[in-house]
Amino acid sequence: MATEYNTILIRYGELFLKGNNRSYFESLLIKNIKAALAGISFKFVKSRGRFFIEDFADPDKCEILDRLKKVFGIHSISPAIKTPTDLSLISEIASQIAPQEGTFRVTVKRADKRIDMRSMDIAAKIGGDMLSRAPKRKVELYQFDFELHVDIRENGFSYVFYETIMGAQGLPSGCSGKAMLLLSGGIDSPVAAYMMAKRGLNVVCVHYHSFPYTGELALQKVVDLASKLHPYIPHIELNVVPFTEIQYAIHEHCPQEFMITIMRRFMMRIAERLAKIKKCGALITGESLGQVASQTMESIQTTNAVVTLPVFRPLIGNDKDEIIAVAQKIDTFDISIRPYEDCCTVFLPKNPVIHPKMEDVIRYEQRLDIETLIAKALEGVEMKTISPER
Repeated sequence: MATEYNTILIRYGELFLKGNNRSYFESLLIKNIKAALAGISFKFVKSRGRFFIEDFADPDKCEILDRLKKVFGIHSISPAIKTPTDLSLISEIASQIAPQEGTFRVTVKRADKRIDMRSMDIAAKIGGDMLSRAPKRKVELYQFDFELHVDIRENGFSYVFYETIMGAQGLPSGCSGKAMLLLSGGIDSPVAAYMMAKRGLNVVCVHYHSFPYTGELALQKVVDLASKLHPYIPHIELNVVPFTEIQYAIHEHCPQEFMITIMRRFMMRIAERLAKIKKCGALITGESLGQVASQTMESIQTTNAVVTLPVFRPLIGNDKDEIIAVAQKIDTFDISIRPYEDCCTVFLPKNPVIHPKMEDVIRYEQRLDIETLIAKALEGVEMKTISPER
């Protein structure tokens, strides 16, 4: 009897709560799963409340598992052995793949109600067979060395497995629409993208490039960050905006301490205009309250005032350690700390205003030809195609 793990079982989470709309969310999740597994040969099978990846080459198994772990909407996955629903076959498989000694328990989920035994009775039967085949095993329901799972589905097959790998969870990418992310080369904004993608948003990125003060290595850093996000956001796009002329104008005509505040207002204006072109319904930033001078309550209010789209700030209540932990989890941290400056460090004032007053900001901005500066920047936007890291 073959006891190789020939199937990968996929469970989804929040989709169970979607009622009559569940089929839409399921279809989107299936589309994202297939996109994530592009280039790998496999068969996709759907069952009620479960998806299965079958007929894949054994060397591809680890790659499939790694890619699936990054698909939002998947609650957990398990490498499993698919077998016809026959308790004697299930018991034999379980006994072969289980350790020959140690404490264990058997957990059964019975979706096939044609079987007239309760899940608890099936588990007891399989556990008893496992004990008879290996007397050094011992049943322990609460503190056990390993747990055998049997998922009996309504398709006439059962799936036997030990390992449950947690997925990215959340909602399928794209189910909540699109938003425009202000992507710097720092630690925070990639994490913000990840957090909002987890809630079903597709993310379009805008990055402000200050050539020649920020060079190709700084820009490549941002491209690499977007590439790291690609497994979580299947259709990510990066728009690079030339920003040097705007910074020159602010530096020449406005007080130095207001440089960052006014610059951020330009960024928000440009991001909103791009967002409307790209049919995005919101903006996303990586701001955390009080982290730097431009992220005080007054500074945030000042930058918010120039846009009408909602602005999502998923990190607003997080401290730096919490943000770094997520950056390390999604593998963007080491890229973010590369020593290449982004546009926010160009003409950086020694003492930026922390609590800007709106009337002061508006008065200083009147010295600038805002519309002409924005129009020129939008004319120079370069869109970069982002490919996944494989």
